[in-house]
Amino acid sequence: MAILPLIAILLLFGILTGANFFALGASTFLITIQLAKFFSTRWVEAVEVERFVEAQEVTVGVTVGVGMKITNKSGYWIPWMLIDDKVAKRYTKLPPIALNLLVATVQLFSFSPKRTILHRYALQTQRRGYYQLGPTLLETGDLLGLHRSFRIANQPSYLTVLPKLTVLEGIEVSSRRPMGEMKVEDRVLEDPTLMTGLREYRAGDPINRVHWKATARTGTLHTRVFQPTCVQGAMLLLDMHESTNPQKHEPVRTDLAVSAAASIAHWLYQNAEPFGLVSNGRDAAERMRELNKKGLYSDRTAATANIEMRSQSDRLNPVVLGANRTPEHFAEMHRMLARLERTDGLKLDQLLIETESRLPKLLSLIAIVQRVDEAGLLALEMMRRRGYALTVMLNCHQDEYLDHAGKLIAARLPVVPLHDEESLREYLRQR
Repeated sequence: MAILPLIAILLLFGILTGANFFALGASTFLITIQLAKFFSTRWVEAVEVERFVEAQEVTVGVTVGVGMKITNKSGYWIPWMLIDDKVAKRYTKLPPIALNLLVATVQLFSFSPKRTILHRYALQTQRRGYYQLGPTLLETGDLLGLHRSFRIANQPSYLTVLPKLTVLEGIEVSSRRPMGEMKVEDRVLEDPTLMTGLREYRAGDPINRVHWKATARTGTLHTRVFQPTCVQGAMLLLDMHESTNPQKHEPVRTDLAVSAAASIAHWLYQNAEPFGLVSNGRDAAERMRELNKKGLYSDRTAATANIEMRSQSDRLNPVVLGANRTPEHFAEMHRMLARLERTDGLKLDQLLIETESRLPKLLSLIAIVQRVDEAGLLALEMMRRRGYALTVMLNCHQDEYLDHAGKLIAARLPVVPLHDEESLREYLRQR
């Protein structure tokens, strides 16, 4: 031990100079400090913490219980141990509050040898998102307050809060493509694979629709009649770029856009219609961080410096979820929408260039945006000219709607106002 030579020097100094009491007192103080450091280090290393989260995926408004099993695996008596299961203050303090803590996550315990303590706290979800619970920070020290030790006891857990679903009574997302599965009254587009009957020939009927067997049998020209159908389904295009989703409206407008996308996808799923997702947003799960559980720290600042999720991600690939109609597909999309965040990566026009080859023309394209710049407007207009059944949902306040919708309407793009959940429900009811 490095302190032993120093103690020997002090004692020798006291003998040579006659300052025996000074040398003895200084040596005792150094030995006390060393013992305090030794025991606080052993105590913090002796405790193991396991976290049990009641559910990994919940909806907004649900209360989630978190249980902790804290075990002293050593034969030491630990006079005090502060257990702090870290939950970021930006989740619990900054408005709008995302997680409402119902029980404190910080508790003080005393451990006898081989003792196990169970602790539980609860939180109520207020907003959709992907939240980090933990890791658990251990803090202990000697009774004299001479030395303290800190340690990260476990890896964090993650809670997915799924976006709220708005009940939609009806929605028109048909792409007006023939050979679909949905019967319609409009006979402009008819499915040539679904013949419903025959009728007498009328002037202007195509010659390839003449039913020759019936004509030969009756002696009068007869024409085949087909069932008018269309494809009822949609690809949801969600713009999450920071330049077109300003910070002053966050997180209210982004959460509303995600909720609208999830609600439309849910309606399509309930009606057994295909749906998919394309977004330039960032997946929050990519910011997870692996922590060092074996490291010891001498102060709280160093221990908590890098325990939260990373704030940046270099990922530029868009989020693309192909069209499908299965329950597993909707669950995956719902989960993905919960984790979406704003990004400084691909803009809307770059997103459309990157993903156009993966957008099926048979389905409608519903773009949910807050505002559109000149490049984005040109990209949307080109998508419409290439044959996509495009609708733009403009996610903005009512007093800003005309300012942002004017250039979209001038480009002959169908625009739907998205002011709040009630406006979405009312618009679809009118449709």
